[in-house]
Amino acid sequence: MKPSLTLMAVLLLATAAMRAQVPPAAVGPADSARFAVPPISGSLHTDLHYAETSQIGGVQGGQQQSFVSGDANYTNLSKRLPFSMQYGGGYGWGWSGQTGPGYLFQHLLLSQSIVWRTWSLTASDNVSYSFQTPTTGFSGVPGTGEPIGSSSSTTPTDQTILTVNTRTLDNFTTVGTGRRFGRSTSLNISGSAGQMRFIDGNGQDTDTLTADASVSRRLNAHNSVSAVYAFSRFSYGGAAATKAGALQISYGQTQSAQLAFSRQWNPKINTSASIGPQWISSSGSTVQTSSISYTASASATDSFKIGTAGISYNHGVNGGSGYMLGAKSDTVGANFGRGIGKNLTFGVTGTYMRTSALIAEELVYNAQGVLYLVPLNVTPSTNARYGGVQAGRKLGRYWSAFANYTVIDQSSNTKVAVPNTPLGFTTNILSGMTQVVGFGISYSPREKRFRW
Repeated sequence: MKPSLTLMAVLLLATAAMRAQVPPAAVGPADSARFAVPPISGSLHTDLHYAETSQIGGVQGGQQQSFVSGDANYTNLSKRLPFSMQYGGGYGWGWSGQTGPGYLFQHLLLSQSIVWRTWSLTASDNVSYSFQTPTTGFSGVPGTGEPIGSSSSTTPTDQTILTVNTRTLDNFTTVGTGRRFGRSTSLNISGSAGQMRFIDGNGQDTDTLTADASVSRRLNAHNSVSAVYAFSRFSYGGAAATKAGALQISYGQTQSAQLAFSRQWNPKINTSASIGPQWISSSGSTVQTSSISYTASASATDSFKIGTAGISYNHGVNGGSGYMLGAKSDTVGANFGRGIGKNLTFGVTGTYMRTSALIAEELVYNAQGVLYLVPLNVTPSTNARYGGVQAGRKLGRYWSAFANYTVIDQSSNTKVAVPNTPLGFTTNILSGMTQVVGFGISYSPREKRFRW
């Protein structure tokens, strides 16, 4: 399904669900009290930002830009039909230094659930469009003034190879259902479909299908354990990577079995961890033979008097982020945010990503956009690090000023060239360190609460 059609389907589902909150005329008073939820009820928070940024070092060193952006968060009050929306996006223009293909960026996350007795059904859509790999902030563009340092400001992690001047459309749709058996046991099943598209043809388009099922058991008031099975399939269509006269690879897939444990230490501290074997295979057995690896994750969140903090770790296989035909990745992220008095805010975030190809060959683009698999003596890998810090101060009832600093760095163990191609090849994979300094103003009207 195309990303636009997928997003439209989720929007229609959300609209239909919200309309369904109006009680039918034929029900009695008792039933009306049970189902009567206003068609629009909840809270809406919005912000507008204007920022000036300057980049230091890297291929974009000396670039100065202006950004106008905004974000919005809406959550309704329905227990039967909960709905949430998070949006961040804007536009930028460069007025000094190297310019790119355009500076429009958008990120929209929608989630609609239906809860009925022991059953639940949830549909969500996470779609983003950007001119570079997302890093800090919900929309992923550093320096714009979006809040950082909270769990709600994290960005997608499926693009684990950082790029610049690369327009991508990334969409992920998920549908899941759950069933509770008594007070302690639950069953959850979900499926997802994702599409990553490179608008200018400077990356490999990738389609992702995933499915998982889990059984969870609550051991006591603080601890729970789960058994999880997950399946993923990555497909590479269009101009699939080829090696002259050799076998094409059309898809790769993984299966995993995990044991997960979570603990709620108190109302403010929560931890979770999972680990299990992962089986990897592909359609081209001469290119990538079957192998066994592992998948693991861990996270901890804390909310205390001086602020909120979180840390997470993930290891597993992804589709290759558009530059590898399947890759193993390790991602570590941490964030911290706090308010200082009534007028000051502070946030910091950081991420480390290591991406290693499943095969000792590299996906390469020549000047005509033809894709090749180039044999290498070492397995291609990238090491990416980025982090940011931002401080804000209120200037009045609705206005505030902010200043931020972001550093982005990536290195690779491979430098390859394609033989017999006179014009060589070009990619937009980030190499080296780039620093972004930004400052600006924000307008934040009072949060709106709806009870209609």
